[in-house]
Amino acid sequence: MDDRGFFLTLQAIRRQLAAMPNELYLIRLIHHQSRRAVPGERLWTADQLVNPATVRFLRARNRDGCDVYVHPYAGRQNAGYLLVDLDRASATVVENMRAHGHHPCVVVQTSPGHLQAWVQVSTEPVEPAVATAAGKRLARAYGGDPASTDWRHLGRLAGFTNRKPARRTPNGYAPWVKILHAGAGLAPRADALLQSVQAGISTSNQDTPARIAASEAVDFYRDCMERWRILERFPQPDWSIVDLWVARHLLSQGMLPVQVQHIVRLASPQFPRRHADADDYLRRTLARAVAFPFPRAPRALCATHAETSTVAPTGSACSNSTGGR
Repeated sequence: MDDRGFFLTLQAIRRQLAAMPNELYLIRLIHHQSRRAVPGERLWTADQLVNPATVRFLRARNRDGCDVYVHPYAGRQNAGYLLVDLDRASATVVENMRAHGHHPCVVVQTSPGHLQAWVQVSTEPVEPAVATAAGKRLARAYGGDPASTDWRHLGRLAGFTNRKPARRTPNGYAPWVKILHAGAGLAPRADALLQSVQAGISTSNQDTPARIAASEAVDFYRDCMERWRILERFPQPDWSIVDLWVARHLLSQGMLPVQVQHIVRLASPQFPRRHADADDYLRRTLARAVAFPFPRAPRALCATHAETSTVAPTGSACSNSTGGR
């Protein structure tokens, strides 16, 4: 059959998926040098992911330098799982989460001292705006990465190596992504968390755009820039295009157009730049964002490696992690 490493990978995948059951999972492969996703992100059932041929395929891509990421898939909604990316986690962070009723169903060590925790907050799909707001609240509460909280954010799949050069061990080896805890089940205070977040969103939607703090607007905008690596890829960005991408992304998360306008106004670099009529520019930008939203993610099962996703590059770039811990 295969070597011991194959069976350890297979066992790790089974444990992680069993603790976060879902109909479909989105898998993305990202090369550690280019930080670019391998074309053809795919949807898999749990049975397909633990198929020996699939495991061998993913292990081969991992050996070639690709990191392996996963996300429970529910179309244009969150599947009920939130990722808390615990960079430089304290020794007691998971115990603190449990003490406050936010029990993780999966805790993965992505490299020594770096953890990712999945928290199940619902057995039904969750609206994007609610899931993102709940993820941000958990990140603030437990010292998670605020840039890794959107409703479609990917986490690492256990059983593979972390190919990021910064995570190499002292002897030069890529560390294994290990499961520290796996146990299916809703967090005890999941309902309270979602209800609190929903109440806050309802109040915010009734308020004027000015109620969005400048610091929060900057966080939204910066989060997109970091995910898309704008400054790394484009030394002199066309900020009008970035504004449009940000507007499309925020609208896809359920934000109101008036809120999106306010965020762009507060956070777009050097705004209004050369635009003589800032209000007219914002109206035109939002009109284009509404007219040309991010396309729907693919719904068909991708049972073979030849099938590829129909998600546009800009949509993919902002929807998930481009280099998690």
